[in-house]
Amino acid sequence: MALARAATLLVAFSATRAYAADIGYLAPPGVAANEFPSPQRPVAQIVSPRRSAEEQRDARNEAGQIARLLELKQGMTVGDIGAGSGYHTVRLSHLVGPAGSVVAQDVTRDYLIELARRTELLKLTNVKFALGEPHDPRLPASSLDAAILVHMYHEIAQPYAFLYNLAPALKRGARVGIVDLELPTSKHGTPIELLRCELTAVGYRAVATYKLAGDGGYLAVFSPPEGAGRKSPRDIVACGDRAGRR
Repeated sequence: MALARAATLLVAFSATRAYAADIGYLAPPGVAANEFPSPQRPVAQIVSPRRSAEEQRDARNEAGQIARLLELKQGMTVGDIGAGSGYHTVRLSHLVGPAGSVVAQDVTRDYLIELARRTELLKLTNVKFALGEPHDPRLPASSLDAAILVHMYHEIAQPYAFLYNLAPALKRGARVGIVDLELPTSKHGTPIELLRCELTAVGYRAVATYKLAGDGGYLAVFSPPEGAGRKSPRDIVACGDRAGRR
């Protein structure tokens, strides 16, 4: 019995090492964090790879609402930024189909290792994994048709640098969808006016805002900066903390 258990643990350990070896940065580093201002409001800690039970999120049709409002389609490449346990990664994989792909990005390697295991068990072959840094998603240039950041924006330690370094990964005409709650960042939400201010500061343009069903919060849609809209990091001015600490 002891030998069998030891063998099982060894196999699991070997599998973990194999997954870890396959997960890394997909692109060279972008602009360094010290080139940007720090956020003038609290940054929430990363406390869990999931927000709530997937059954509850399915009951609200969270993934379906986001896909419909962002007009996500088969054949697209979509970035699940801050993928965590992969709730959206799994559902996007089916949505974009074999001609499309999902890039599951996170700053926590262990989350990506677990997600790699999950996608293998589900036989999802169109998912790629991308390790990022708190200030840089480390994604290839012009690789994404859309990106979603779901209930995690308030956890980005260096939002101005992160948004700036995300922009080159977005194709022309791409959309960024950010889902969060109308709560202070210290309480794991982002007031919509603060969100708009921070993205506008980097050169993103607000497209639309939608209220999601139940306690799903809001979906704010932005277009990335292009050409003249791409500011120099030194020209970015941090937004004041009007609601983040309340």
